[in-house]
Amino acid sequence: MLLAVDIGNSAIKFGLFDGDTLTSRFSIPTKRDATVDDIRHTVGDRLDSSVNAVIVCTVVPQIETAMRAFLLATTCVQPTFIDNSFDFGLKINYEPRESLGTDRLVNAFAAVAKYGAPCIVCSLGTATTIDAVSSDREFLGGVIAPGMDAMAEALHLKAPTLPKIEISKPERVVGSSTGRSIRSGVYYGYVAMVEGLITRLCSESGVSRVVGTGGNAAIFSTDLARIVTVDSDLTLSGLRLLSRQAARL
Repeated sequence: MLLAVDIGNSAIKFGLFDGDTLTSRFSIPTKRDATVDDIRHTVGDRLDSSVNAVIVCTVVPQIETAMRAFLLATTCVQPTFIDNSFDFGLKINYEPRESLGTDRLVNAFAAVAKYGAPCIVCSLGTATTIDAVSSDREFLGGVIAPGMDAMAEALHLKAPTLPKIEISKPERVVGSSTGRSIRSGVYYGYVAMVEGLITRLCSESGVSRVVGTGGNAAIFSTDLARIVTVDSDLTLSGLRLLSRQAARL
């Protein structure tokens, strides 16, 4: 049994694989100051005792030490942490390479493995990242922009008189109250931003296949016509594939 762990800015996702099959998944909030005991308490008894391999991708270095200790103590397996020096089978056209988020590389690797190259990977989470991979399997780079929740939070912080509200899809664009106007502006503004960025990346890179992933991908799939495939477990799938390479090292 393989345990894949994707440590993101807002959530830590755990996926248990039996061979190629994702048998269970769950997530916990990301807390940068979490201790081993904190993680153990939050995870509870949801990890299978038959885990014999662990692979991890993280964009939150502050929690790496505690997570490594927790996983080793819980599974009795030394976890493999993927970093940017790993062989992703891609030519990385990005400088400096060490500044590139490992999750972006894992997603690009997974998208090429599952859907082929060329492709564009659009991850909609705390941050929005949209990256292009050429037909020659070259990671061309991409864009980083705020996620929808970050946009809403920034609006409230910079304009305190505007309320902080729960963002969901409005029934109509025109808001008849301040709360509805904010909800519409953030939701449809985010859709317009992502759609515009995808269109520009497709035009500049010559790539048309777009794969969507991340916590908000399913929410926006009906409004983002350029995203033809939504794979919410893309990062976990990429970690599963990378675990085979790690086992051969």
